[in-house]
Amino acid sequence: MLFRQKTFVYFSRKVRGKLGFEYFISKKTLKTVAQGKKVSKPIVRISIISIALAVIVNLVTIAVVSGFQQEVRQKISGFGSHLFIMSAGENSIFESEPIRKEQKFLEQLKKNKSIQTIQPVGYKPVLLQSKLNEITYQLPSGKDTTEVQQQVFGAVIKGVDEKFDWSFFKEHLKEGRLPNLKGNVTIPQLLISSKISGDLQFKVNDTIVAFFVKNQPVKKQFVIAGIYETGLEEFDKKFILGDLSVVQDLNDWGIKAAIEVADTMTSDQLIIRGNIAGGNGNFKYDWGKGFDTYTGFTLCPLKDTMIRLIAGDYWSSLTEDEIDTSIPDTAYLNISIKGTAYSPCDFKHNDFNELERTFLNEDGTKFSLEASQKTVVFEMTNGKGSSHNYVGGYEIFVNDWEQLEAVYTSTKKMTDFIPTENEELLKTTSIMDNQKDIFVWLDFLDINVFIILTLMILIGIINMGSALLVLILIRSNFIGMMKAMGATNWSIRKIFLIQAGFLISRGMLWGNIIGLGICFIQKYTGIFTLNPEVYYLTEVPIELNIVHWLLLNACTLLVCMLALVIPSIVITRIKPVKSIKFN
Repeated sequence: MLFRQKTFVYFSRKVRGKLGFEYFISKKTLKTVAQGKKVSKPIVRISIISIALAVIVNLVTIAVVSGFQQEVRQKISGFGSHLFIMSAGENSIFESEPIRKEQKFLEQLKKNKSIQTIQPVGYKPVLLQSKLNEITYQLPSGKDTTEVQQQVFGAVIKGVDEKFDWSFFKEHLKEGRLPNLKGNVTIPQLLISSKISGDLQFKVNDTIVAFFVKNQPVKKQFVIAGIYETGLEEFDKKFILGDLSVVQDLNDWGIKAAIEVADTMTSDQLIIRGNIAGGNGNFKYDWGKGFDTYTGFTLCPLKDTMIRLIAGDYWSSLTEDEIDTSIPDTAYLNISIKGTAYSPCDFKHNDFNELERTFLNEDGTKFSLEASQKTVVFEMTNGKGSSHNYVGGYEIFVNDWEQLEAVYTSTKKMTDFIPTENEELLKTTSIMDNQKDIFVWLDFLDINVFIILTLMILIGIINMGSALLVLILIRSNFIGMMKAMGATNWSIRKIFLIQAGFLISRGMLWGNIIGLGICFIQKYTGIFTLNPEVYYLTEVPIELNIVHWLLLNACTLLVCMLALVIPSIVITRIKPVKSIKFN
């Protein structure tokens, strides 16, 4: 026995070289293993095919799920943002109270290298009116009749300024151009989706009528500058991009002041009063003697004068130390007299006992009133409003999705429920919270991937284990001869494990070639499509990550090889005398 072992050790040293005699024998006998007998040949082929299929399915699954998660995340982030700073106490970013545009924490956030973009936005719900459609149909009597129909489509205008990052919408711009936000256009412009344009039958450069709900409904016209299409239909039919200044004005943020002359008089005196919009409803008026709650006063103009009104709002009382809830606005009324200035204010009235005005301009801000001995000219200069000092919130984009949680935590510490210099309470929300249902669904896909990977590798292990057992059984004579020459059980097991490794590698090679081929074909041709109403995308997305690819191959090889150690134990049960005799 000792002689046989010494002889075998000498023989193995001669043939093993640098990689060991097990590798040498495995390589020399690999061809006979693959082409073997009628029993082993189909089993070996099935095992190779099973490994190839496992790699193909797993590779495509990971590429599709990764691509799907990344594509949906990018599109949802493109419509919104990774983080959003808004007024505290609000649950929806679309209906939040405004916050001041100038915030001290913005400079601190800009120093964070993980943050890519910070941009102000505002939202306003809108009803869009379609074109008139004439529908002709036949009555039961056989006579044709025509009916005019007009549809109304609900959406949300997202107001942005000149610094807005348009890269996402540039990528998905289908027709036209991006809106002009420089303020030098006669009619404000919009960017709408192909879904909305199709439903309302509008095209680029058409004028569209929109209705907004305020204290009184407002009708406004817009020009369609461009049409986008992302394939994320749920968002496409909801979002419209427009000028932030328009949204600020429509939301009545801040205070907007005007001075008006009432249509009637009292005791031969004109009624001068303030007309205030926006704010919280508790208005204060400064007519030149400090703030008070008087909305106006009476006046008989006896000389040229300029009336100034500073309007603001307050929470509970008019105290000097109370901070304004809204930035005040200033309006003017210029009064000039022609004729006898100190004559009575017996101004002419119409049949409805209202002052008879002669308008001197198109917008009605300049008019005159005629008295018996004088003509009084009134010219109103409305306040520009303080709405431009407010925004709905700030969008924050991070450089890398993996940095989102860290940036979210640091931003919350800086902003959440910490009173600002204007006594505002803010909070930071994450896209993971704002679109929670979608991201729960995306996270659930990881479970599906894990199940598919496990099942496919398990199938490969079972098939390779079966193939290994067959190879061991049909080569029992070889095992007996090796043991008779002094080879240890572990050395023989290594020979078969190395051969199994060759077979696994062959299956993985074909699996990678076919799997990567399928991925590249789909990535560059998009031949496999999806229903966007269900999957948010128009085609199956592919994201090939070299790290994922390397991990998949390494884990497949490692798990299969470790699993094959167990069936190789059969080798230890084979007796040289019986196996050689059996042959």
